[in-house]
Amino acid sequence: MKRFFLTLAAILTLGSLASAEEWLTDYAKALAQAKTQNRPVLIDFTGSTWCPACIMMERNVFSLETFKSYAAQKLVLLKIDFPQGTPSAQQVQLANKYKVDGFPTMIILNPDGTKAGEFSGYLPGGPKAFIAELEKVTPKK
Repeated sequence: MKRFFLTLAAILTLGSLASAEEWLTDYAKALAQAKTQNRPVLIDFTGSTWCPACIMMERNVFSLETFKSYAAQKLVLLKIDFPQGTPSAQQVQLANKYKVDGFPTMIILNPDGTKAGEFSGYLPGGPKAFIAELEKVTPKK
């Protein structure tokens, strides 16, 4: 019985960590989560199917464990993807709101929704370099 509860606790812990790493796609939900958790929001405006720099950011930063671990503890992740085809109303509205004119563009919002910083293009150096740049603009607790 003790083994059962230890296994259940491990599964629940891993499940909560996995969900913290996932990218949300709904702006309102991301802002609500940021307020609840008192964490900044990282918005990734991307063209996941056609943008070489976006694909490199995903492959060399966002998909790596170093970034995933950092994000699970420190960020709310929001992906606004512009794959080939017609964008949604939310995508267009957010791109206009944040004056996105190239991909990838990463916007950092404070937990209250105000803009803290912005990065455009591929940032070389892997997750550690990207995290160092994030640390320069994210609020310190």
